[in-house]
Amino acid sequence: MKLIFLGPPGAGKGTLAARAVDILGLPHISTGAIFRSAIEAQSPLGLKVKAIIDAGKLVDDDTTIELVKERLARDDVQKGYILDGFPRTIPQAEALAKFSAVDKVVNFDIPDSGVLERLGGRRVCRKCGHNFHMVFDKPAKDEVCDHCGGEVYTRDDDRPEAIQKRLEVYRAQTAPLIAFYRQQGLLLDVDARPKVDEVVTNFKKTLGL
Repeated sequence: MKLIFLGPPGAGKGTLAARAVDILGLPHISTGAIFRSAIEAQSPLGLKVKAIIDAGKLVDDDTTIELVKERLARDDVQKGYILDGFPRTIPQAEALAKFSAVDKVVNFDIPDSGVLERLGGRRVCRKCGHNFHMVFDKPAKDEVCDHCGGEVYTRDDDRPEAIQKRLEVYRAQTAPLIAFYRQQGLLLDVDARPKVDEVVTNFKKTLGL
């Protein structure tokens, strides 16, 4: 089964993809992981990506598409995959269709208010990287990690103005994919507002598992 996961920042795609890996036995492929792998391998494309990122720029569509195409040619994805973070735009989706036909596109739907609550409440340990949440999973002691005693802080991209900007970018660039895939009869909507276990149950029902 070849799946794409769509959803705004804060929809929990990464967490849900990790659970889906266990359920479906398919590799989770994120663009971030593809970029890191290519850079570590020092392949020609990897060196190009490193130069782009080091310059503080976004990796262009053509380079991203080539990296994804290269990744989907490997043996471990012959039974299927879960794509997370690609495609981000209609041109990327059209390019993907030329080298890999997806079976379903799962849209994890959550309103902006839910994203603001979820991301705005997130806190991260500066030392060990553990995630907390001021509503759902507070540290026992304010600003102190339960696990390592490190400082718990708010990342710059979890501040309200940054979240709003990320949502604007998502709505402009990625949200059009929802209509694009719905017209093709590939889109499945899953409510991403409940807790993870409930979302996973709904995901399984939606896929008929």
